[in-house]
Amino acid sequence: MKAMSKAAQTRQNILYKAFEMIYQKGFQATSIDEIIATTHVTKGAFFYHFKSKEEMGLAMIREFLAPGMHTAVIAPMSHTENPLDAIYDMMHYILLKDPFFQSEYGCPAVNLIDEMSPVNSLFKDALLTISKQCQQAIEASLQRGIEKGFIRKDIDTKHVSIFILMSYSGVRNMGKLLGPGCYPVYLKELKTYLHNLT
Repeated sequence: MKAMSKAAQTRQNILYKAFEMIYQKGFQATSIDEIIATTHVTKGAFFYHFKSKEEMGLAMIREFLAPGMHTAVIAPMSHTENPLDAIYDMMHYILLKDPFFQSEYGCPAVNLIDEMSPVNSLFKDALLTISKQCQQAIEASLQRGIEKGFIRKDIDTKHVSIFILMSYSGVRNMGKLLGPGCYPVYLKELKTYLHNLT
């Protein structure tokens, strides 16, 4: 594999550190000066890689958030035998086991949707693309579940997939308020909901 150039390493480091800060503080509350101070690059180096904070944020969505959502949601749904088990296992892992997520900060994708979708159309479009990809992966998995006999034929797979994503968004936000103790409650009710699809 070809080694990453120093410029590419600098760019990736800026995005990674910015992603960590924005996850904890929010996009609008994180300044370029803070990102520069954390990454130990010059302001000139930052603007060499990104014309603006907005451009950096959009690159962060494409290069960090989208691949992360693919790993967490899309990939587990792509080759599953029983989608209901896969949905529960996915939620259980990302809520209780994934080392990156912290309950007090919620989910970086959900946070950006809440914060930036109402005020920036480019962010909204980028985040909508990721959300649709996740929803469609869940929907396709549910459809395969119907074909294999795991799910009732009268189930509206699109509605269920949208509901799954909305419920995840909700529990992540409530986790910021109530702490991780609300996650097992959600998972218990999710299991009941999924069982009712059979």
